[in-house]
Amino acid sequence: MENREHFSAFIYSDTYLKYNLGRTHPLKPDRCKQTLEILKGLNVFDDEYVLLVEPPPATEDELMLVHTEDYINFVKRMSERGYGVLDFGDTPVTRGIYDGAVARVGGSLEGARLILSGRVAHAFNFGGGWHHARSDRAAGFCVFNDVAIAARFFLKKGMKVAIVDVDGHHGDGTQEEFYEEKDVLTISFHRYGPGFYPGTGDVNETGEGEGEGYAVNVPLPAGTDDKSYIYAFREIVPPLISAFRPDVIIQQFGVDSHYEDPLVGLSLTTHAYEEIARIMHNISHDTCDGRYLVLGGGGYSKNVARSWAIIFITVSGAKCDRNAYEKLHDTHSSGDNIRDDVREVVERVKDVLIKSEVGVRWKS
Repeated sequence: MENREHFSAFIYSDTYLKYNLGRTHPLKPDRCKQTLEILKGLNVFDDEYVLLVEPPPATEDELMLVHTEDYINFVKRMSERGYGVLDFGDTPVTRGIYDGAVARVGGSLEGARLILSGRVAHAFNFGGGWHHARSDRAAGFCVFNDVAIAARFFLKKGMKVAIVDVDGHHGDGTQEEFYEEKDVLTISFHRYGPGFYPGTGDVNETGEGEGEGYAVNVPLPAGTDDKSYIYAFREIVPPLISAFRPDVIIQQFGVDSHYEDPLVGLSLTTHAYEEIARIMHNISHDTCDGRYLVLGGGGYSKNVARSWAIIFITVSGAKCDRNAYEKLHDTHSSGDNIRDDVREVVERVKDVLIKSEVGVRWKS
């Protein structure tokens, strides 16, 4: 494993379990705890370069890096009441959800602080990744947008931020937050098509004003598999990150693109997640001294915890029994050939990038 002088932190608090949208909701609150148990079973935390960190909750001032005071107070009131919805129905309320939400935002901020301090190069908060939430409202199971909050934290320190989002759904809330800013590059890979949530993320959404060219979207067709996805990822992400030269990379690593996920309809396996993690790890060391904050996101099948465990071990290089590690993987990979419709998407993205400041530098 390269760069073993660098430490990695796995961030978790049992308070995350209070982010509970209800017994019948597809988002299960214990996905991070399951990931932690897998890693403990592999003795990952016996590795001297791997830290297990319990974070403090985010403060209201930290939430207000992105969210309005009125919205924060609304979530508090609804959490105390213990029923209702925070949006149009996707994000129901249970008692204590505010505590769970601020705990998870606190995990992302603790990861940011650990990276900024130099104590670790890589920090993982799979309890984060709530990329649909807006400044004044919840959306798509997301209460507070920790992705954007962590980015704002880094921006206040004078750092340029690249956000790479591989959730099966478009990172619309994060994109909206930075749509007119040039110090944040957002790249989102997601399924796209008529009737698919949230309906945004076309290639022509590229930013406005100073942010023109700093929002990049790769809208993928249903059924996109490992080979086609990795082709698109390699074609777009490394050259863009290299051109942008961020000071830190944040990745929203939702795994609802898995072929068994019931909500998305992409066809990735754990082998694709491992390769994405390997690519991003290398990019982080090539461009920003390894500063790499990994967050969670979507994932609504039994495969979430083992997928995140694979991602953590791949990036951290944690010592563990390799046979046990390999058993975490799906027994097959998907895709023998690169799909023509995915190639067409990649060419459309490149055509748009040529017109932007990032694209011009990337293309030259």
